[in-house]
Amino acid sequence: MKGAGNHDRCDFCDGRVLPHTIRARFHFNRQTIYVDRVPAWVCNRCGEQYFEASVYKRLETIARQRRRIKRTVSFPLARYDMAIA
Repeated sequence: MKGAGNHDRCDFCDGRVLPHTIRARFHFNRQTIYVDRVPAWVCNRCGEQYFEASVYKRLETIARQRRRIKRTVSFPLARYDMAIA
């Protein structure tokens, strides 16, 4: 996004960036967690997600305390090469 506090254009595709509440995938110390109900700015064209600094810091705190997370979500996982004929 262009400039601090300016949430109108995506840095990658110049799409419009709008406020949303999302399920965020967060990478921290070579691990990934998902966090529900995260305030974010999301590009309406490419889907790129942006977080305010205070939100990012809170996500880091949650990730550091990952042992306290009680809920696990599972999902199908395919291999990329399985589509080769």
